Amino acid sequence: MGRRRGSCGGHGARRWCRPRAGRVGAGAARAGGASPAPPSPAPAAPSPASPTASGENLTEDQAERKAIVPQVKVGYDKALDAALKAVPGAKPVSIELKGPRNHPTWKAEVASADGTGHTVRVDAVTGKAGQARTNTDQDSGDKRELADRLKKATVTVRQAATAATDRTKGTVTSVELGDTDRGAPKWSVDVVNTSDWNKTTYDIDATDRTILREHVDRD
Repeated sequence: MGRRRGSCGGHGARRWCRPRAGRVGAGAARAGGASPAPPSPAPAAPSPASPTASGENLTEDQAERKAIVPQVKVGYDKALDAALKAVPGAKPVSIELKGPRNHPTWKAEVASADGTGHTVRVDAVTGKAGQARTNTDQDSGDKRELADRLKKATVTVRQAATAATDRTKGTVTSVELGDTDRGAPKWSVDVVNTSDWNKTTYDIDATDRTILREHVDRD
């Protein structure tokens, strides 16, 4: 959910007028006349979160997670297996939970040995994979870079996800292979805690499983 990360949409894909002040009439301040009307009260500030039926106060993103995550019947790992079967010989690059709320889907990216990326969507309820689509926006340099990153990443996607859920119990909603500022491979893992619907993102060294960064998104 994705990276939103903005949308649920995104790690979802991640998402608010003041009434005009009353005008005082020209004759309102005449001697012996009525006093000027008091200014209109300022509008109340919008509430940062809407209470749920159970009394919870959730932000928009938290409410979206609460609506989508419980609908998922097929976890990230099974969905990734289905995506890899659609592209024989490929390796995982990323997977992210997407909406809509009534039909959640996993969007997976896998890559062939030469670094060519393929996108596969997997139904998060049935586990059925759609047709793989080759990424057409890669040039030869992009492919070499991705192939090199995959070779350097000795930590598997499951090992990275486990390292994250060992720290925060919850549901994995996104895993993505990227680079650190030093150019070393890293996995970024999003975990949603189903008790408060916060999302925690972990950056994990893809060579030794070291936790490089931990960030809790309470929005």
